[in-house]
Amino acid sequence: MQSLTGGRIIAVVKADGYGHGAQQVARAALRGGAEILGTADVDEALALRASGIDAPLLSWLHAPDQDFAPAVAAGVALGVSSERELLRAADASTDGAPAHIHVKFDTGLSRNGVPRSEWTRVVDATASLVGTGRVDLDGIFTHLSNTSDDDDRAAVRVFEEAIELVGSRGLNPGMIHAAATAAAIAVPESRFDTVRLGIGMYGFSPVPGVTGASLGLVPAMSLVSRVASVKTVAPGTGVSYGYRYRTTDRSTLALIPVGYADGIPRQASSLGEVAIRGRRHRVAGRIAMDQFVVDVGDEAVEVGDEVILFGDPATGVPSAAEWAEHAGTIDYDIVTRIGPRVPRRYTGGA
Repeated sequence: MQSLTGGRIIAVVKADGYGHGAQQVARAALRGGAEILGTADVDEALALRASGIDAPLLSWLHAPDQDFAPAVAAGVALGVSSERELLRAADASTDGAPAHIHVKFDTGLSRNGVPRSEWTRVVDATASLVGTGRVDLDGIFTHLSNTSDDDDRAAVRVFEEAIELVGSRGLNPGMIHAAATAAAIAVPESRFDTVRLGIGMYGFSPVPGVTGASLGLVPAMSLVSRVASVKTVAPGTGVSYGYRYRTTDRSTLALIPVGYADGIPRQASSLGEVAIRGRRHRVAGRIAMDQFVVDVGDEAVEVGDEVILFGDPATGVPSAAEWAEHAGTIDYDIVTRIGPRVPRRYTGGA
């Protein structure tokens, strides 16, 4: 990771570690060289603190009524995207415990981040609060659109104006970060001294048309089930709701006991594939809430056989990216949607 970034790494473990388990991912990332952990909201950060993780934490997306006091007390740095958030963070400080903040600048993505028209006011307010000791400026950052390398470079140039503005007020910007995984790979000038690694840390490519394997990435997650029942049916047998699939020959149907309540995308009905005994088989008909069926034809399948829904495509099994394509979405969506009924088993780490 250091060879890619050349500086600090913020390991992004939001959304329960992209569905992988935030605490386990956080500890693995810290062992791997990350210095800081990033979450979307304060509650995610506080849950990591409660689990015994004492590494630096940054949280950057806040509800209007979010209470910042617990975060400040726990040493969680707050990403602030407006003067209102800045002032509320300062109000949460206590004697000897300033609010640690990263000011986020909107450089064209038009989501959270201080709008360009308000940069001067927010930076001036930050300088004033730093002077009172109620706020420590730990960093400044932005987020890029990944629309194209040229668009990202244009956003970086805008961000450089924000960096210059911060310096003109006598402020030390602390860590400077703009690049998430995609820009860290494709736009080196966006790396500055800190990079936020998100989906790439989990082994998936954020770059359209570029596979994770070509980037040297290996998926961290495999989704595995077992055959729950097997039955042989006659030609013309309807399968699952609406009989969108009917067998064309005498066939063996295998029931897989996971469904859209577990995160298997219903949109991939009749399209998604699984691997059983080293052979791929397509979903037959509708994916239901708790189960789906595959038609294995005349292949030998037994109750209890392992079913790999997705994993490392280098081993010949379906990938999360394939399921995403069948569902009309992205692999981020596939891995983050895996529900709590699915037990997690962790391998290869302390």
